[in-house]
Amino acid sequence: MLRLHEGKVVKDRRHHLRTYPNCFVAKELIDWLLEHKEASDRDTAIKIMQKLLDQSIIHHVCDEHKEFKDMKLFYRFRKDDGTFPLDNEAKVFMRGQRIYEKLMMNTETSILATREEEGETFERTLVASELVDWLLAEGEMATREEAEHLGRRLLEHGIMQHVTNKHHFVDGGLLYQFRLNFRRRRRLMELLNERCRTIPESHDSPFCLRKQNPEGSNTSFLSVSPTKEIKMIVGIRRSSMSSSCGSSGYYSSSPTLSSSPPVLCNPKSVLKRQVSPEELQTPGGPYIKKTFTIVGDAVGWGFVVRGSKPCHIQAVDPSGPAAAAGMK
Repeated sequence: MLRLHEGKVVKDRRHHLRTYPNCFVAKELIDWLLEHKEASDRDTAIKIMQKLLDQSIIHHVCDEHKEFKDMKLFYRFRKDDGTFPLDNEAKVFMRGQRIYEKLMMNTETSILATREEEGETFERTLVASELVDWLLAEGEMATREEAEHLGRRLLEHGIMQHVTNKHHFVDGGLLYQFRLNFRRRRRLMELLNERCRTIPESHDSPFCLRKQNPEGSNTSFLSVSPTKEIKMIVGIRRSSMSSSCGSSGYYSSSPTLSSSPPVLCNPKSVLKRQVSPEELQTPGGPYIKKTFTIVGDAVGWGFVVRGSKPCHIQAVDPSGPAAAAGMK
């Protein structure tokens, strides 16, 4: 959106003696998308913008058109006119992005560093107590209790994680990492990649399950390289897994949440009510068991697990190993 402002694609426009602030012409925007290789053709560009329209990111200036048309019609980003629906999840995401950017900008005094835990080295880690101190010093929070609560919310919304996924956020000496790289430039074409993975794998992938120490007690989720043993993951449709997830660790106790804004290829859950593990595994039942063979890369497996008894898949990284194996 910033590039559109800088390129004067988004600007104040007049029509029939009326001024429409901060808007763009649909036809001009499609030209811009093609020129900057954000879309391969006009039809693809229309599909991309329709996605943004459906997600309430843009809208027609008079809300007269529910479809994005390749015409001289005015549309606007909802963030530019204050109509963007800021639910709790969006607010936490934006808060996490602001904290991430502030930490990355202050490189000389940054509390991000390479550290070790349980014999494994992790890059760009935060010590929980140091993050709490930093939040207080920067005026982000007034008390340590509020800062700790913010840390917990960042974990629950998939923005941060304990380096081995074993702990929730606690004001102490545990190590945490940002799971999202807010600086990775995402292409609009990713909005359309719901069924197949066409973007190259990247360590900047927005979702990753980091490699855990095989000696630890929580060995349910281990990344493997192509030369090591392949783990078999059994899934029930798109939203459940029948493999054991263990009772320890952060994921077993975290609440079920909808996917965060950067999650671009995650359909709604097929489970409309609470389902027991027995129901999922009943022969002849409405749920289909499917086995995936996922070979982890250097980052992880590329999907997020939530809940317990049964656990389920909350999100799948479109550029990760899980998506490549067919997980949705």
